[in-house]
Amino acid sequence: MRNSFGNIFTLTTFGESHGAGVGGVIDGMPAGIDIDLDFIQSELDRRKPGQSAITTGRKEGDVVEILSGVFEGKSTGCPIGFLVRNTNQHSSDYENVRNVYRPSHADYTYTQKYGLRDHRGGGRSSARETISRCVGGAFAKIALRHLGIDVVAYTSQVGNVGLDPDYRKYDLTAIESNNVRCPDAEKAKEMEQLILDVKADGDTIGGIITCVIKGCPVGLGEPAFDKLHAQLGAAMLGINAVKGFEYGEGFAGVGQRGSEQNDIFVPSADGITTLTNHSGGIQGGISNGQDIYFRVLFKPVATQLRPQPTVDKDGKETMLAVKGRHDPCVLPRAVPVVEAMAAMVVLDAYLVNKTVSL
Repeated sequence: MRNSFGNIFTLTTFGESHGAGVGGVIDGMPAGIDIDLDFIQSELDRRKPGQSAITTGRKEGDVVEILSGVFEGKSTGCPIGFLVRNTNQHSSDYENVRNVYRPSHADYTYTQKYGLRDHRGGGRSSARETISRCVGGAFAKIALRHLGIDVVAYTSQVGNVGLDPDYRKYDLTAIESNNVRCPDAEKAKEMEQLILDVKADGDTIGGIITCVIKGCPVGLGEPAFDKLHAQLGAAMLGINAVKGFEYGEGFAGVGQRGSEQNDIFVPSADGITTLTNHSGGIQGGISNGQDIYFRVLFKPVATQLRPQPTVDKDGKETMLAVKGRHDPCVLPRAVPVVEAMAAMVVLDAYLVNKTVSL
């Protein structure tokens, strides 16, 4: 089982949903950087359960303990160990799925691969593992600040309620002003009501998160197997419930001709720029200095509070009524996870590029 991410800036995670806690080890963090512990905790607060009526009712403080790698408020360059303890597990809620495979979950595939599984909340396959990613991403964001790079994501669609694909039409500083993390106040109300309606029906719904990276320098990413967009895509597709990734104009560009899609180079005060950014800030797998933007599609949460047909471990048909506290829509809590993964990719690519340049 691969539990590490990155090349130079790396994150190794551990822990399960209903174990003692989740945590990780960050390696490759540059030394001498001021570490804002309040900011790191705030990133976890954006991800934690129980934020509003449209998220799971599980109540976790998700307080991070930094165990190593930070001394007198600065990164030391040594491995940064951290831990977030689980405090509100209701493991008994999962007793009825001990021998039953939940539809569209990892229960069956985990059992076939490893010969056993932790049925309590899915164990390692639980989205609670993303706590560690948010901590790693918070450290990466702190480092990126020194480089003038900013990573911001927002909910751009829930079900059939969506925003204009052009992120430039919105005030991205307004994302945290509502429970859905959507920069359009009116659309946010529609999205929230839709989620509440779906929740009342015992069902779930998916949507899309848009992410924008500003200030990324030219030259990050590799021309062949480690293209920057490929690294971002792999990072996003490794998040629970993600089913799709597109960058730049993506699939919407299929209706245009090359003459419409090409980003024309022109001189600028800083050297060279492009008139448009259909490429999404990446050309030939390498950043070109423009804004990098991409969209991530999340499927509806697989856990249903309504009865569903399935089979048990012996292949016998049965009906399953899941208990517990679950998100009717994962998007509001997934926004900081998308940001975290993007931040770690960009910082790692920067450090790789710096090493190659030397």
